[in-house]
Amino acid sequence: MQSLVKRIGVTAITGAVLAACAACGAGPSDRPEIAVVEHRDGSSRAADPTPSALQLQQPVRDLDWVDCTDATLSPLGLGAAPAGVSLECASFTAPLDPTGGAVGPIQVGAVRARTDRTPHDAAPVVLTSGSDVASSTTLAALATGPSADLLARQPIVAVDRRGIGASTPLDCGKSLDRQELADLGQFTPGDAAPADKVAALGRDAAVACTDALQPHALAFDTAHAADDLEQLRELWQVETLGVLATGNGSAVALAYAAKYPSRLGRLVLDAPTPTTVDAPTAAEQRVQGRQAALADFSRRCAALNCALGPDPTAALTGLRDRAAAGDLGTVSSSALLAAVSGFLGSPRGDQTSRVRELADILSAADRGDLGPLQGLIRATTATGGTDGQFVARCSDGQQWPGPGRAAQLAQEWSAEYPVFGSDAALGLMRCAAWPTMAPPPLPSAVPIPVLVFSGAADPVVGNTGLATVTGTLTGAGATSATLTWEGYGHPVTTHSSCARLALGRYLDSALLPTNGSACPA
Repeated sequence: MQSLVKRIGVTAITGAVLAACAACGAGPSDRPEIAVVEHRDGSSRAADPTPSALQLQQPVRDLDWVDCTDATLSPLGLGAAPAGVSLECASFTAPLDPTGGAVGPIQVGAVRARTDRTPHDAAPVVLTSGSDVASSTTLAALATGPSADLLARQPIVAVDRRGIGASTPLDCGKSLDRQELADLGQFTPGDAAPADKVAALGRDAAVACTDALQPHALAFDTAHAADDLEQLRELWQVETLGVLATGNGSAVALAYAAKYPSRLGRLVLDAPTPTTVDAPTAAEQRVQGRQAALADFSRRCAALNCALGPDPTAALTGLRDRAAAGDLGTVSSSALLAAVSGFLGSPRGDQTSRVRELADILSAADRGDLGPLQGLIRATTATGGTDGQFVARCSDGQQWPGPGRAAQLAQEWSAEYPVFGSDAALGLMRCAAWPTMAPPPLPSAVPIPVLVFSGAADPVVGNTGLATVTGTLTGAGATSATLTWEGYGHPVTTHSSCARLALGRYLDSALLPTNGSACPA
């Protein structure tokens, strides 16, 4: 493994309608005991689960799990685990390229969460968050929040994407100026236009990472992440996997469905990324979600008489402008907005109770106390700004624009999406020089029912791309149902008890809620 680490440039592993929520209130549920699918004319019919939606299996041969509860939770600021909840870490070896295009193995990290009430013979569910955050980070938030009740049913195993989280991390070398790239060139000397500055930094980053990873630079995309899930299934010696995919992890799950359709026993797409769209379209959808989430946060903040005053959005905009003018020291406007977006999109289940926390951090920065904001920026970078995530995101994106188009989008989006628009457009230049790669594979047939969650104000993926996902499922002949959560945040599972009821029922018996159902904020 050490020779591989040297070859690929990675470091050693270190330590409105509540149909789907009828059971949210008292009394028995009156929902049918079989999946319900709506016709285009609005009528509905009942559909029995397909034969392939069989009971999931306990692993025949498991990984060598080691307790890592404190080591996982402490760096994320999640505190001690709830009573009875434990996290265990393991890793498994996967081929860099199962088709034989690259030699040598790579280590893939996994984290298992369960409680002292979890049946020992229960089949695990596999969680993947793709490149948004490490899957293990999403699982840690789930295990320490109100969604931990899911663990009483069966263990959840997070599989970190290659180069991210508990998997062997990627290191693109000392020559890469990560801070300049994160700051979108705000403090980079020179008179070049902003889009040209970021394009140059992105080009340097692409060269540094592809050089460090040669000849394996193209082995960190969605398709290879799907292969890693199949490697785990083979190691477990089970017939099928139950997959819970959040955000970008949905691309991994759909790629798995495309490559191994008979190996899926359950498929949940929680706040999925859009399919079949180019990079600018996906970026605009994220910006729409961020603006919606900020509006929701601002309403809550103002209602609480928080430290940002009666108009928190205006207060943030003013702070962003000060950062852009260099009035916040080394804090760039891009780093500020990334930290706010990361907070709004955190998988932590206590997010709504932390409204005052973010308000206090931003208010302190406005008064000149930058310590809390710098701490939040560091935490955001640690969970969302690694070299592995840079490589994965650039590998997955399609049709990155050039500097001229990015500059045009920055002007348009700054008017349409006044807080986040300009930075989002310029951020497209980070990956513009990455080698062109094939789009993530999409399934042609999905033989099991699929449960889809969507958030009304999702700062990680937005929600206007949902139709591309449901269209992909329809094209693959899948029976699916979409449930919308009316709150802000990402993903739905860690925030909505109503959605978790539907999830638990689906995991138990592959039964879907009524298509088009909604859960309250």
